[in-house]
This record gives sequence, structure tokens and C-alpha cells, in this order.
Amino acid sequence: MKKTIISLFLVATLGTVYAQDKEVMGKYQSQLQQLFEKVQNAPTDNERYLANEQAVELFSQAFEEEDSYKWNWQFSNYISVLRSPDKVFTIITWPVVKDNGEYECFGFVQAKGKDEEDDDVWIAYPLHDLSDEIINREESVLDADHWLGSVYQELIQTSYEGKTYYTLLGWNGCSMLTQRKVIEPIQINPRNGKPQFGQALFKRDKNRRRIVLEYNKEAMVNLSYEQQLSISRENVKVKKDGRTVTSQVTHETKEQMIIFDELEPQVAGMEGLFQYYVPSGKEMAYVFVNGRWELREDAQGRLTDKKLNKDFKPIEKKKPAYQTIDSDQ
Repeated sequence: MKKTIISLFLVATLGTVYAQDKEVMGKYQSQLQQLFEKVQNAPTDNERYLANEQAVELFSQAFEEEDSYKWNWQFSNYISVLRSPDKVFTIITWPVVKDNGEYECFGFVQAKGKDEEDDDVWIAYPLHDLSDEIINREESVLDADHWLGSVYQELIQTSYEGKTYYTLLGWNGCSMLTQRKVIEPIQINPRNGKPQFGQALFKRDKNRRRIVLEYNKEAMVNLSYEQQLSISRENVKVKKDGRTVTSQVTHETKEQMIIFDELEPQVAGMEGLFQYYVPSGKEMAYVFVNGRWELREDAQGRLTDKKLNKDFKPIEKKKPAYQTIDSDQ
């Protein structure tokens, strides 16, 4: 009888604690949503950045709650919340749009680490956008304090020989002239939970740590991770009329891939001036093979039920959103 009473008491106590935690996190959620409305819609830089500063501080307080990592953050499309399928980390990112049309990104990574007794702990790291100070954007290994700011739209988890890999697909509105998309590998330190951005995962390109696509502000560029019917062609030698000839064989396979538009300058001589870069009309793909992203230059993704590139609908500056300007929202 005593055991039954104790069990019921424990269940009731735990239920009360959970309800209290839920109430606390719900308040944080509500307050943050109000602040982000100001970050998105306030009429001046000062007002937007003041609200953003308050949001960053409130997030920091929320992450100090013991079970905050369990909370299912739900915001408008302005804020991106992505959690790895294995629940090792959550990454939250959003932009602040300035009066001059420039974007600055903010965010947090909340990740699993270990304390001194080797127990799991959850640690939150604020992200600092230093995009303008990073010289070798595709070759640099970065961290939370030196981050190529992006609002991440997809988190891809892959594995090979027992090791897990994470890759982010992100976007940044940059300026009135260009916008940027990025394929960003991320690693989480298992001891302290610190994020590292950039990893040598691109086959036959050992110095590349990420893929950066910067292009004209009005251009429509696709970057997504999806299952596509990939078409590849191979030259093989065959016997024909007693002679050896080369014949082209076509292979079609369904694969999960990162598919994106190849970019090129609109006018010859504009190489490196990204405000002149637009899609060339050719689609490229990365497929995860043996622990590396392998480029398929000759592969063509084919969809039967939807277009690769969404209808063009530019975003008005007075109402910023993190979606790319080719979003169909």
C-alpha cells in the first residue's frame, strides 16, 4: 500500500514539475514571438536592433532552463528552427534587415555535451555573423564567434561507417545587389557541444569546406535536398561488326541529392562580380557517397509532380522574411 502511495505521489510530482516547465517555456515562447514581430516589422534600424537584442537575451535565459532542449519552438516563417534527427543539436537562425537593404543574421546552437561527471548536458552558443570579415569563404573553418551568417532552411543528417555527418542548406539576403545560398557542413564537439562550421566533405576538392552561391538579387536559384531521378551517362566500349566502338550508356537512378543551379556571370568579363551572376540553365547535384559529397555535373534531376524552381515572387523590403525571393509563399 505504501509503495502504491509513493508511486502515485512521484507521478503527481513529476506531472506538476512538467506542467510548470511547460508553462515557463510557453511564456518565453510568447514573449519571443512578440519581440520577433518587432524585429520583422519595426520601422527603423534602432527599433529592430533593440528588439533583436532583447530577443537574444531572452533566448539565453530560456536555454538556462533545465529541460529547454525538449521544447518544440514554434515561430512564424521569419525564424528557422531545425533539430537534427538524432536530437544531438538544435539550430535557430533569423535575419535582421537594415534600412539600406543589408542583412545581418543571428542565431543559437543548443547542443549536447558532457559535464565533469560525464553526464549529458545541454549548452547554448550564440552565433555571431562576421560574413564581411571572412576572406576565404569556401575554405575557412569557422565557429560560433566567426560565422558566415545564414538562415538555415534544411538540415541533412547522413552517416558512413558509424560516423554521423550534418549538412545545412542556408540563405542570406546580403544586400540590395546580391543574395547568397550555402551548403554548410557542421560538426558538434561531443565534449563541449561547440559547433564547427565547415568540413572537408567535398570529394575531389579537399580544400573546400562549404559551397557558397552568391548571385543577382532578382535571380531565381534553386538549392534543395530531395529525391530525384538522376540521369548519368557513361562511355563504354562495345563490339560492333567486328570492331570496337565507343557507345554512350544512360543510367537512371533515384537518389537523395542536394540539387542546385549552376551560376555564371551574365556578361563576359564580370567574373567575381556576383551581382551579375545568374543561373546558367544547368543543374548540378551533390550525392552523399562513402562519407563525402560527390558532385554530379552530368546528373539531371527530374521531377514529375513539381518544378525545381518555384515561381518568382520578390520580397518587399518593408516586410522582411527569411525565405528566398524565389519562395512561393
